[in-house]
Amino acid sequence: MKTANRYCVLASGMVIQFCAGIIYMWSVFRAPVAAHLGWDADAASLTASVMLAAFVLGILLGGRAQDKLGPRRATLAGSVLIGAGMIGTAFVPAGAPWLVYVTYGGAAGLGVGAVYMSTIAAVQKWFPDRRGFASGMIVCAFGLSLAAFAPLARAMLSRLGVPPTFLIFGLGFLAVCVCSALFIQNPPEGYRPAGYTPPPASVQKRQYSPKEILKTKQFYLLLGGLFFTLPAYFILNPVFLSLGAERSLSENLAVLGVMLTGVSSAAGRLAVSWVSDKIGRKAAMVSIAAMILAASLMMIAGEGVLFLLCIMLISFGFGGAASVYSAMTADSFGTRYGGMNFGLVMLGFGASALCFPAVSNRLTAGGSYTGSFILAAAAAAAAIVLVLMMKTPGKNQSKPERDEN
Repeated sequence: MKTANRYCVLASGMVIQFCAGIIYMWSVFRAPVAAHLGWDADAASLTASVMLAAFVLGILLGGRAQDKLGPRRATLAGSVLIGAGMIGTAFVPAGAPWLVYVTYGGAAGLGVGAVYMSTIAAVQKWFPDRRGFASGMIVCAFGLSLAAFAPLARAMLSRLGVPPTFLIFGLGFLAVCVCSALFIQNPPEGYRPAGYTPPPASVQKRQYSPKEILKTKQFYLLLGGLFFTLPAYFILNPVFLSLGAERSLSENLAVLGVMLTGVSSAAGRLAVSWVSDKIGRKAAMVSIAAMILAASLMMIAGEGVLFLLCIMLISFGFGGAASVYSAMTADSFGTRYGGMNFGLVMLGFGASALCFPAVSNRLTAGGSYTGSFILAAAAAAAAIVLVLMMKTPGKNQSKPERDEN
């Protein structure tokens, strides 16, 4: 049987991830959907939280499905859910706007999580020699989605209205993702790229099962590191447009800033993963957290161009974390159960997305974001400490790692 071209698998995964990046576009859809359905703006805003929760659940379920059934089936199922969720949103009646939680938030969120995890896990197995590069390329496509689709969605919503926009997106994503999913597969057992000889340590490296990683200190350090690296992005992203207006940005500059966050996130996903192949995962992870810490502190007084710069740095770090934590998980625990293992690490992502915005809302009750920025900086400092405590993968791990504490 002919072995598939690994770059074809990578390209197909990138196309799917590019479509799946729709998860970050609710800020574009929120106001038009609320107006169309006669929906309270605060209630409409909750759709983003529902989708993030469903996204993390989809990562877990998708990781489990790809480990058991293979990445093609998991990706196909996720692709159908994305398309169905978007199409379903087009038909939500004004009398029941809460159904958007089910369609866009629940179904599409689950689908995005499933394809996100299954494509990453498959691609990492095809690139044991360039795992950081492959992880970065595929999640870079996910980050670029916002920059590409945000202006298109705004134009379509203005000219066509809400239902046609969601119907077109849903049908388009369904067709493109399903076709691309047919090319997603795992490499054959024992696959090695031409000219690649794995180092002796990785030949004997243990492939940890999800149950086994829960017994290791490394897992909890990865979970905690991700949890504390991301708060600045989750705190600022929902309020970027309104906060930008307070920080001397015109409406056009604020909209441009939203697009720049997508570009910065994509750049971080690609650049940090590539750099981590050169300087090591831990050094890259510490650098990300330090960048976010500095940008969070500058946000206390940042206005105008400085505000945009801080947002771009935080988005760059957010995107970089997505790729380097995925690669670090594979380095630490192997790729055989990579889908479920990284899904468990991504619980830190979900918990961060839910916890820190809620705390920030309490801190900003008086109208000042100073407390939120200090919280984000403190969290980044905690992430640095946890990363420095992590074990550097690469040693013989033929036996399960045990906690030494």
